[in-house]
Amino acid sequence: MAPDNDALVREFVEAFNTRDADRLVPYLHPDVVFHAYGDEEVRGRDAVVQVWRGVFEMFAEIQFETVHQAVDRDVVIAEQVHGLGLPGRPVAPVMNMAIYEIRDGRIAAWRDYTNPQYASKLVSG
Repeated sequence: MAPDNDALVREFVEAFNTRDADRLVPYLHPDVVFHAYGDEEVRGRDAVVQVWRGVFEMFAEIQFETVHQAVDRDVVIAEQVHGLGLPGRPVAPVMNMAIYEIRDGRIAAWRDYTNPQYASKLVSG
């Protein structure tokens, strides 16, 4: 695991590019709460991993990257581009702002802020 919160979150974001939901497990606190803007909260590491397993199955390509990141002790704020490509479609660059709260060296709270209507428009072409 990463020695500091900046590296922890950067490594976590990079893990999405593997499209392997099990690669997310070491970064997530067992009691993590994930809330993506416009969706219901997802509670618990297993439930969050299951959500991403479904996302990875849906998209043919996933390319996540961190644009800017700021760290204040156990809070990390990250501007990200979530490149998402449905089968037969180009990768759509969806801008995202993520807030992570770290506890015991793992992500305990994670909030994603994306405009879901705009993201859907970009992804569907």
